[in-house]
Amino acid sequence: MYSALKSIIKSFLPSKFLFKIEPIVRYFHSYLYMGFKYECNICNFEMSRFIEDGDHQICASCGSIGRVRRLWEVVQDEFSNYNQLKILDFSPSRCFYRKLHNSNSQYFSSDLSGDFIADYQYDITKIDQANDTFDLIFCYHILEHIEKDTLAIQELFRILKQKGTCLIQTPFKTGAIYENSNITTPEGRLEHFGQADHVRIYSVEGLKQRLEAVGFTVEIKTYVASENNKNGFNTNETILFCTK
Repeated sequence: MYSALKSIIKSFLPSKFLFKIEPIVRYFHSYLYMGFKYECNICNFEMSRFIEDGDHQICASCGSIGRVRRLWEVVQDEFSNYNQLKILDFSPSRCFYRKLHNSNSQYFSSDLSGDFIADYQYDITKIDQANDTFDLIFCYHILEHIEKDTLAIQELFRILKQKGTCLIQTPFKTGAIYENSNITTPEGRLEHFGQADHVRIYSVEGLKQRLEAVGFTVEIKTYVASENNKNGFNTNETILFCTK
């Protein structure tokens, strides 16, 4: 129901207008969810429950979902000097964009789809930035959309500084990577890859191998949380820490 309502609203109102008024709408809407059982670690809103939307638990105040809240925890724990780092964020969630945009003058956000707030429109297979530019890159749920993912991975490696880190996550499956270049329709991709604009499903080891093939050193980190945990983290989540 939540996704259907969002789709209806987006069909009537321009995205830029929605981005502008979203914090105001969420501010008033969040009063319906106030409580002390759960807390969003991004906006620090305390609530009685998250908004349930399929597999996602959404913060009524800032709109964050579980994997974004986990990413913010990782940033705070692993990159506590984030406000001093030059960061590139692909298709950032709006709450994440606002959080980092307000605290870091070296925060670069990019999106080609128009579905996200962003300051740049980089083609990830041909990024308009010099070699060794960024200390930290967020590439979250991007590569499964990219047909020429090797080019994208090469570009991520090229623009990352020595000793920099690129955090990568996609949907994962067991076994080998599943892809088929003959499947090109939205209907076919939905059936085979789980979403109409996905072109493959990675396995953790398969993606690790592709990243290492261009020069990355890859560390796989898995985060486990209990059901109904206070911050609404996903119960089992894998992030690839890729360093140069």
